[in-house]
Amino acid sequence: MTKKRLNVVVAGSTGYVGLDLVFLLSKHKNINIINLCAQKKIGKKISFFDKRITKNLPSISNLNNVKWENIDLLFLSLPNGEAQKIVSKLYDKYKHLKFIDLSADFRLNDNEIYKKWYKIKHNAKKLINKSVYSIPELEFEDIKNYRIISNPGCYPTSIQLALIPLLKKNLINTKNIIIDSKSGYSGAGKNFKYKFKEKNLFLSTIAYSVSKHRHMAEIDQQLKTITKKDIFYTFNPHVMPTYRGILTSIYVETKKNISINILNSTLKKFYKNKSFINIGKINKPIGTGHVLNTNNCSISIAQTRYKNKFVIFSALDNLIKGASGQAIQNMNVLYNLKETSGLK
Repeated sequence: MTKKRLNVVVAGSTGYVGLDLVFLLSKHKNINIINLCAQKKIGKKISFFDKRITKNLPSISNLNNVKWENIDLLFLSLPNGEAQKIVSKLYDKYKHLKFIDLSADFRLNDNEIYKKWYKIKHNAKKLINKSVYSIPELEFEDIKNYRIISNPGCYPTSIQLALIPLLKKNLINTKNIIIDSKSGYSGAGKNFKYKFKEKNLFLSTIAYSVSKHRHMAEIDQQLKTITKKDIFYTFNPHVMPTYRGILTSIYVETKKNISINILNSTLKKFYKNKSFINIGKINKPIGTGHVLNTNNCSISIAQTRYKNKFVIFSALDNLIKGASGQAIQNMNVLYNLKETSGLK
């Protein structure tokens, strides 16, 4: 386990995710925050944006002023399309430098699928196969072999953590999975008021992107990676009148003679030694309240009125386990630090 303190830079440090990332990193004993970068408010202290951050940290600066030869890791908390430009400029020039991208730029293995869903041409196509998608608990690949780590989306994290252990064991019918997810408005970023112009925004729950939410491409890819076949599901996201948190409800039908006890024990066994995953009691629905401001994901299963139909509930904080916390968890794994460092 490395004892070295890592020199890190955070690009996009003043967004919702960026601020949570800086707040968590500021308390991490193995981290030196060398630069906090943004496009606006250059020269401002980070505490101007978030009063929780009391540590004396560098003022907001431009990414062009970073001395990359002294930096170990760059966190990219930027709009889709921006990280790929920055990584493509730095990747070959600074061989020691590693990247954790919190946008969608390296989540998809096919640049044409990226262009289809995000309406942006990928400017770092040659680096896609040099990046790795990582939810640490699912251990898709050994991320230590990569310099570009792609942090998953918040909705896909809540969905995969609940479904993948059951899909691996071939316990559920893959022809008609229904996924209903509700997120706090912070998931839409600081410009959420421009994205959701409905009346009574802070008093209502809004369904959106019924057939074309961008995270569907990521969900498609990852579920197929695990099962080696197409998974047929319906996904509908909603925005709730609360700042943070995701509650995902997944409606599944089991194969013959697969009981709720088998589903529950499968999840418990899969996550037995995973610090951030909590499997709740059978038939006990959960909410977001006890996962807020943590890197935890809580999962529980409930029986419906029909024998072989169940609801899997998955709750997490979209800004932490769905973004900043998972990025730090990936960093801890990447550098052989204790996986819970800075997060427990």
